[in-house]
Amino acid sequence: MKRRHFALSLPTLAAAAQLPALAQSGKSSMVLGMALEPPGLDPTTGAAAAIAEVVQDNVFETLTKINADGSVTPLLAERWEVSPDLRTITFYLRKGVKFSNGEPFNAQTVKFSFERAAGEKSTNKDKRTFTAMDSVSAVDEHTVVVINKEPDPDFLFYLGQATASIVEPKSAEGNNAKPTGTGPYLLDSWAKGSSITLKAWPGYRNAGAIKIKRATFRFISDPAAQVAAVLSGDIDAFPRVTPRGLAQFRRDPRLQTLICGSRAKTILAMNNAKKPLNDVRVRRAISMAIDRKAVIAGAGDGLGVPIGSHYVPSAPGYIDTTGINPYDPEKAKALLKEAGITTPLELSLVLPPPPYARQGGEVIVSELAKIGITCKVQNVEWAQWLANVYGGAHNYDLTIISHVEPFDLGNFAKPGYYWGYHNPKFDELFARIKTSPTEAERNKLLGEAQTLLAQDAVLAWLYAPQWVTVANKRVHGLWKDMPIFVNDLSALSWS
Repeated sequence: MKRRHFALSLPTLAAAAQLPALAQSGKSSMVLGMALEPPGLDPTTGAAAAIAEVVQDNVFETLTKINADGSVTPLLAERWEVSPDLRTITFYLRKGVKFSNGEPFNAQTVKFSFERAAGEKSTNKDKRTFTAMDSVSAVDEHTVVVINKEPDPDFLFYLGQATASIVEPKSAEGNNAKPTGTGPYLLDSWAKGSSITLKAWPGYRNAGAIKIKRATFRFISDPAAQVAAVLSGDIDAFPRVTPRGLAQFRRDPRLQTLICGSRAKTILAMNNAKKPLNDVRVRRAISMAIDRKAVIAGAGDGLGVPIGSHYVPSAPGYIDTTGINPYDPEKAKALLKEAGITTPLELSLVLPPPPYARQGGEVIVSELAKIGITCKVQNVEWAQWLANVYGGAHNYDLTIISHVEPFDLGNFAKPGYYWGYHNPKFDELFARIKTSPTEAERNKLLGEAQTLLAQDAVLAWLYAPQWVTVANKRVHGLWKDMPIFVNDLSALSWS
């Protein structure tokens, strides 16, 4: 949607605030808004963050739990022990847990889940975590021993991500459409293109503590429609709503508004494997043509922090790399000339549905035009982006996307990843990061990695977004910060 069209709709949206009051207290149901519909419901096989937004901690559970502050606490594992060399982790599993199909949760299901994620046919986006396991042993019914090939200081965090969900062997292949997990909710219905409804599972081990018995996720990608749905009371809570309605939300006494920190990185990805983007001078020119502050204003309504590499200020080991490829259109033009580029240069710009991508795309097109690069914009649906950009085809020159995983530097060492980057120096550096003996040494190496990526201009890093969550003021249990994208329904309630 063009911004001018959105502006024309504001009077209508303001009028919506006069509609009947939002949902009242005492309810046991809730409607949540989401910008994107998940392509499936198995987080161990699909890459879309929207999958975890629906099922993590709701349908599927993990051995460890990631909390809003980024800390890790027990979930399906009651406790664990780590060996002195940091390679062997012994998990003591929660007893009396079962899957929603009646099968028991035990050490064998953990072993199956991890070995499946590491398997030859695995499409798990964090497959690297599981192939790094030297062995997974079911010592007894409730004890699992994982031996990693190398120490990994973030291992317990990784095991709290949706990609490490524990699945039941008999039902695993059907999880994309009919998910079976150990969590407090079951899939009730899926109206494709509209909504997914989960219902509380009476057989859950702590069913009595679940306050929300029925939760519906409504998919609304259009920014104006998001705002209208909130103001009309159709949506009870909208985590990561478009910030475009922030002023209206704050004026409405029925609503609470949270500005949420995150570890996300919003980027202009460049296909390093395609000419002329395989030339670092061209990639640097693109990076230097972009005013990050203008992108934050246009894509995030001013809510974001400029970044110059694949790391954010809230992460340990962060260094400021925005000065490596600073905004300098004249230098960008000179770099293109040095690389032998004749302008105008036409590149494809593929934009998935999120508002930050579509709105940010307008700014990027304008900025790159100033240095002689013409962007052929292709607006695509999420499934198309996953298949043609992220998937095996890698059919794009440029694309805008937010990478929301906190610790994902490993993607730059991953063969065949969608941005086509390969640098043995980075691979060696990342291996040292994974095995560094002390936090100080690790942070030093992280700084070196950030610098190397910025110097290679692998991507044009734009900003670390700040997400807006808006909800009825009677809704409790919302996350204030978002180290991962999850909607933990078991924590929600009405006052």
